[in-house]
Amino acid sequence: MQQEEQPELKRSLGLIDATMIVAGSMIGSGIFIVSADMARTVGSAGYLLLLWIITGVITVMAALSYGELAGMMPKAGGQFVYIQRAFGNLTSFLYGWTVFTVISTGVIAAVAVAFMKYSAIFFPVLNNEVLNIADGKFIITIGQLYAIASIVLLTFINTRGVNSGKTIQTVFTTAKLLALFALIILGITIGLKGNTLAENFSHAWDASTTTYKDGVLNIVPLAGFALLGAMGSTIINSLFSADAWNNVTFIAGEIKDPKKNIPLSLFWGTFIVTSVYILANVAYLCLLPLKGSPTAADVAGLGIQFATNDRVGAAAASMIFGNTALFIMAGLIMVSTFGCNNGLILAGSRVYYAMAKEKLFFHKAGDVNKNSVPANALWFQCAWASALCLTGTYKDLVSYSTFASMIFYIVTIAGIFVLRKKDPDAERPYKAFGYPVIPALYILAALAVCVILIIYDGRNTGMGLLFVAAGIPVYYFTVGRNKK
Repeated sequence: MQQEEQPELKRSLGLIDATMIVAGSMIGSGIFIVSADMARTVGSAGYLLLLWIITGVITVMAALSYGELAGMMPKAGGQFVYIQRAFGNLTSFLYGWTVFTVISTGVIAAVAVAFMKYSAIFFPVLNNEVLNIADGKFIITIGQLYAIASIVLLTFINTRGVNSGKTIQTVFTTAKLLALFALIILGITIGLKGNTLAENFSHAWDASTTTYKDGVLNIVPLAGFALLGAMGSTIINSLFSADAWNNVTFIAGEIKDPKKNIPLSLFWGTFIVTSVYILANVAYLCLLPLKGSPTAADVAGLGIQFATNDRVGAAAASMIFGNTALFIMAGLIMVSTFGCNNGLILAGSRVYYAMAKEKLFFHKAGDVNKNSVPANALWFQCAWASALCLTGTYKDLVSYSTFASMIFYIVTIAGIFVLRKKDPDAERPYKAFGYPVIPALYILAALAVCVILIIYDGRNTGMGLLFVAAGIPVYYFTVGRNKK
């Protein structure tokens, strides 16, 4: 009796599809929000833009370096596979474990909650409580259930086949890029008619940290190591906004001509998004004063620093569109976050699929359904991300996940050096741009950010390290079980 042939992943995504996954996974809600916190922390237009430029340079350098590994190993699982080949099963398991527990699922939960918060502008009922336990210590709202529903819906769509996920990604990424370009062009054009940009740059390098607590506004000038520490601790915001660019490597098993298309999509996706991010901040500075007062009655008086609920994008849009701006930006961010989560959900599941094939994850996660996608891996991811939506700790998870991501970006790019020594004759259709200088510069820059974060944000970075370390006993338990 002939054995029934098992379904396999199919290569059906081209260069444009892959680039849309890079760009769409990167652009969520961060670009519309995080500049407020960054402006309060560094207090100057010059340093605000410098942080976004540094973020862009670091991200593109990493993407250019990843191209070599993607060309060598065009397999499903991407970064997990690269780490495994360079450093072995334990290190690659710790990466996959951290992706599942916090890096991917934590960001999916955070983006789903952001989608819910902006949906609540149209549907205030989402703020209502469904369950309140122990006098508010554990609360479930309609909005949290709505966030979970969005994850379930996108997961279901992606179980229908990679083309379903691709269509969602292309439509939503195109829409949010066009909307961002409109905001940038209108913002700069209208803003330059006034003198706001010139005023913001009149003291471009006078840095300060601004805090507002118990009705007291406190401004502390920054210089030297204090300035370096402030920049290092707040760059986590822009790095989070630019993260998830590597997700396209996870779906290498479904990309046509991956040795060529993955490196190209990494470059073009990161280049387009980082350029848009920098220009969006220029538009903000053209329209709004960087410094403001938390007690001001109008948008201009609040400035970038004290934009209502940190919604800088909405504040900038209100200078163009007036009172309707809140709804315009809410709609844009709903589109942005929904499309972002589609890319995260589509790609993240392929890591667990690759782990299962190596007997390092639930066996069922390695199965492919009749639509040629790892449906079980998608549903495992959905379940944990949904649980995280109920924890209320998604803001912390953002910090943990970004720090943990940086650690494994460093490990992965270090793998380029290891594999050049360990496997010098391997086929390398694309070689890391500027090797060894560019990869080494990335490692040094990322290490510097991690060290500063450990010094200035020990709680969140400590939790990130704890998540990674927790995977060690799980690995040995898994390996022991497999031997039995």
